[in-house]
Amino acid sequence: MKIRCAVIDDERLAREYIINYIAKIPQLELIGDFNSPLKAMDLIKEKKVDLLFLDIQMPDITGINFMKSLDHKPEVIFTTAYQEYAIEGFNINATDYLLKPFSFERFFQAVNKVIDKFELKNDPRNSHITDEQTQTKIADTYLTVRADRKLYKINFDHIKFIEGQRAYVTFHTHNKKITALASLKDLEDSLPEKDFIRIHKSYIVSVKEILSLEGNIIEVDNVKLPVGKNYKEAVLKIFG
Repeated sequence: MKIRCAVIDDERLAREYIINYIAKIPQLELIGDFNSPLKAMDLIKEKKVDLLFLDIQMPDITGINFMKSLDHKPEVIFTTAYQEYAIEGFNINATDYLLKPFSFERFFQAVNKVIDKFELKNDPRNSHITDEQTQTKIADTYLTVRADRKLYKINFDHIKFIEGQRAYVTFHTHNKKITALASLKDLEDSLPEKDFIRIHKSYIVSVKEILSLEGNIIEVDNVKLPVGKNYKEAVLKIFG
C-alpha cells in the first residue's frame, strides 16, 4: 500500500524538511511539492492525492481556507509555526497538527494515524465482516472491538482518549493504539458519563487522565487536545 502525498508550503526549506521525512517512511509516496495551494488543485481535483502536508499561513490563501474550499478532501496534516490555529485546524477534521519545528518522531506519530486508517479501509478481509462483527460492545468495565482481524478487550481504566476519524475511531490506551470501525457518537452515548467526557467533535477523553486546561487546550498524558466551543462548559465543570 502506498499513500500518495503532497507537500504545500510557501517556504522552500520547509518543504525540503518534510520531503526528507517522507523519504524515510516506505508507505508514503511523494507525488508533488508546491509553494502555493492553487498549484496543487489539479492533482487534488483528480483525486490523486491521499494525504496533504499543508502549511497554514501562505500568501495566496490560508491552508485552512483552502481545505474548506475543496469538495473532495484528502487526509490533511497541518504544518505551521502558529499554535493559535490548532483548534480551527481540528475543526475541519485534520488528522493532526504539527507545530514547526517538529521532530521526525512527532511527524511519524502523525503519519501513523493515516497509515492505520488506510490499512483498515483497504484490507479486503474487512469487506466480509458483518455489522454484528464490527459492532463495539460495551460492558460494565470494558469494551470489545474488532480491529486488525482480532477482537480486543479494552478496559476503561486503560483508555487515555478516543479519537474520531470519520468512520473510524482510534483508542489511545496506556500501551497501544487500536483503530477500529466505530462511531464516536455511539461511544459517547454508551460510555459511563462519570469516567469519560466529550471535549470536541473528534475527541472523548478519560476524566482521570486530564492533567490541565489552558484556554481551549486540554492536556492528556502530555498530548494537547482541542476543546470545542460547544463542550467548553462541560469541561470547566470538571475543574469545579
